[in-house]
Amino acid sequence: MKKTLTIALAAVLSAAFVYGQDSRHDGRADDFNGHWFIQAQGGVGNTVGETKFGNLISPAATFSFGYQFTPVWSVRAGIGGWQAKGALTGPTQVYKYNFLQGNVDVMVDICSIFSGYRTSRAVSPYLFAGVGVNGAFNNEEANSLAAAFPADNLIWNGSKVFPAGRFGAGTGIRITDAVQFNVEVNGNFLSDRFNSKRGSAVDWQLGAQAGFIFKIGLKKNRRQASAPASEQYVAPAPAPERKPSPQPEPKPEKKEQVKEPVAAAPVEEPQVKEFKDNVYFRIGKYEISGAEAKKINAVADMLKDNPSAKVSLTGYADAQTGTPERNWYLSRKRAEAVAAELEKAGIPSEKIDVSYKGPTEAPYSSPEKNRVVVCVVGGIPK
Repeated sequence: MKKTLTIALAAVLSAAFVYGQDSRHDGRADDFNGHWFIQAQGGVGNTVGETKFGNLISPAATFSFGYQFTPVWSVRAGIGGWQAKGALTGPTQVYKYNFLQGNVDVMVDICSIFSGYRTSRAVSPYLFAGVGVNGAFNNEEANSLAAAFPADNLIWNGSKVFPAGRFGAGTGIRITDAVQFNVEVNGNFLSDRFNSKRGSAVDWQLGAQAGFIFKIGLKKNRRQASAPASEQYVAPAPAPERKPSPQPEPKPEKKEQVKEPVAAAPVEEPQVKEFKDNVYFRIGKYEISGAEAKKINAVADMLKDNPSAKVSLTGYADAQTGTPERNWYLSRKRAEAVAAELEKAGIPSEKIDVSYKGPTEAPYSSPEKNRVVVCVVGGIPK
């Protein structure tokens, strides 16, 4: 039993520590605000007994409601249970009964201890420990086997209430800031009569469940949209004002016969036009798909056909998802990715102008369309 629980806990924690750091983040913690959360989980439980582990697996479900007070600490109350199993040996006879258990747990967010609170973290591992009250009922199958029980086993009838202690580990896998997919393993230790008979040690009910965490009242931790210090534009200092040099007084000129000026023929300036196209990206990505690469090739062909033309690339990001820092990063990487493709196609870098807007501008009303690099080719003769 201890070996099984240790392996399950180690699996959850090792995966959490490997993926718990958000690679999309710049290293600074978000501002924290306390909030409520709801957990709904379903899975399996195992009442450790006198037969093979697989023979005593039963369905289980849990519903919890909690509050996160600090980036590290939160408390939840919940009710769970469904079915449990016990067994007699020689020959082995498995019987079922039901139970519900109310719990109060204290939870610890592991990554927030070491690297601060972040709503954008991809995986958020946690540990928990608590106490509960277990109400077991529907023990008729065990009572029907009473003759096979030793005389001192004291089989319970009707229903029975047991105190319980519990601990475990889990992790939330981010879907959005307010919704996480949740995986959790737990161990509950109860009276040695929980499995219908008195033994020499406590009874263990192990569980493995998955479900969802919904955060209620979570405020968006968006800082003021500004470029990182290393990427902010600094305006050049204004050039010193030049004082006009004194002009010599004009000398009187001799009157000469003035010839009528001949009107110069008007010089026609060459007329030019612009070409515009958009290169779109998936949410949180800056890799170029095959369909969008064709657009970049078309831009490259137009630049080759018009040696005097230049292209302006402006990167954007969807400000409705991710942090400001992440959106600055995405908009820059997207614009640079398009520029790199153009250079691969043979376009000199001096004909490519790259800029990016992060979360400060949204050229379109649709979030999907704002994950874009706008390409404008100018200087094409009409």
